[in-house]
Formats: sequence, C-alpha cells, structure tokens
Amino acid sequence: MERISISLPGKLLREFDRVLREKGYVSRSEGIRDAIRSYIMEHSHISSLPAEIAGTVSVIYDHEKSELLERLTHTQHEYSEIIQSTLHLHLDRKNCMEVIVVRGSGSRVREFVDRLKTIKGVKFAKLTTSVPEVLS
Repeated sequence: MERISISLPGKLLREFDRVLREKGYVSRSEGIRDAIRSYIMEHSHISSLPAEIAGTVSVIYDHEKSELLERLTHTQHEYSEIIQSTLHLHLDRKNCMEVIVVRGSGSRVREFVDRLKTIKGVKFAKLTTSVPEVLS
C-alpha cells in the first residue's frame, strides 16, 4: 500500500464525505480507491472507442474564470467537424453547463473531451457514447 496526499476544496471534500456516508464506506481511502478505479475504467473505455461514434459531452464550468469562454469557444471551433449541436444552460450565477452532441471519429472525440478537461475553470466533462452501428 502506498500513501499519497491530496488537496481539495472544502466544499468538494464535504460533498465527497456525504456520498461516502450514503454509500456506506467506512473510510475516505476506500472511497478514493473506488473513485480512482472508476476513473481508470472510464479512461480505458474512452481509449478503446470504435472508429465511428455518436454521443454527448456534458461540461460544467465556472463562467467567471477569465478567458474560459474564449478557450471553450476556440476549442469547439477546432473540433467543429465532430460537433453536431450544443445546448447551453445557466445553472446558477456562477456555473454553466453545456451539452455537446458529437459524432465522428472515436479518437477525435476522445481528443476533444481530453482538451475540454484541461481547460482551467472546467469542473466536469464527461462523454457518454453510442456506436452508430449498434443503433441500426
């Protein structure tokens, strides 16, 4: 077993602790291990996407972060060939959500989602996929 140290905003830690209690975890370490496993499984799924996919990317971000909107727009323009549509929601005074419908190369979609996740101010970005052939 290895020990690590992490820093979290208080609000995020309180929410994590609440979820741990609801799910019956006996320790934070156990919950963090499960969260890390889930993250690795999600990455493995995204890494093995088929050649052609369709799906949605849900993004939650802090619109008050400087230059964030410009970076999001610029990134979406860079990947415009896979973006079919976007839906913008105002969650509260500070947070917005975008649902981006994508269709195209699995590797290009994966690249797009990875780019979104690295933009400062993006709090959450998740890809939900469907393989077009399965829907036929």
